[in-house]
Amino acid sequence: MTQQTVMKDLIALVADGQMEFTLRGLLTRGRSLLFRQITADIYVHPGKDPGCLRRGHEFLRPFSRQYSHALVMHDREGCGREESSRETLEAEMESRLNGSGWRNRCAAIVIDPELEVWVWSDSPEVAQVLGWGGDEPPLADWLKTRGHGDLGHEKPRHPKKAMEETLRTSGKRRSSAIFRQLAERVSVQRCQDPAFQKLKATLREWFPQ
Repeated sequence: MTQQTVMKDLIALVADGQMEFTLRGLLTRGRSLLFRQITADIYVHPGKDPGCLRRGHEFLRPFSRQYSHALVMHDREGCGREESSRETLEAEMESRLNGSGWRNRCAAIVIDPELEVWVWSDSPEVAQVLGWGGDEPPLADWLKTRGHGDLGHEKPRHPKKAMEETLRTSGKRRSSAIFRQLAERVSVQRCQDPAFQKLKATLREWFPQ
């Protein structure tokens, strides 16, 4: 068999299981995100966010002849380079990937500050997935009273803390499965986060319908 016939579409390297499940959920939504169905494998770097940033290109180097494209995704918060912008970190990672066999076939997605920023929108699906019951005040109102801002107009200032407080109050255990449910159910048109927009644009460019 030729290399072309066995090559898969995408290999992705992410920082943790929650990011893995988020990406798996998003990859099922090609119709909404406007990319074709693809073959993909997702790996979690044992070094988490710093590992993806510093050694992601080394991890992916051996796979350059097995996949058509490579993606690295991690949080800015906790990566060890919080003083750098998302754009700077992405450019550095993409430069290293380009030099590791992935020239013009790679992208880095750095989520600022962290994955949980993708969770929050005014979609009713968010409250349902997070276990927010009907006997409680609307989740957006409750978050505002807790100092997390107006969910209808802005993201919580500390998205991870807001999610943890919500789950603790609703009595639902935090799990990677929650992130996949959110990725599969919440409207992809509602999230305007720049890193999410880059991910959408990248998948559309690489794998057009």
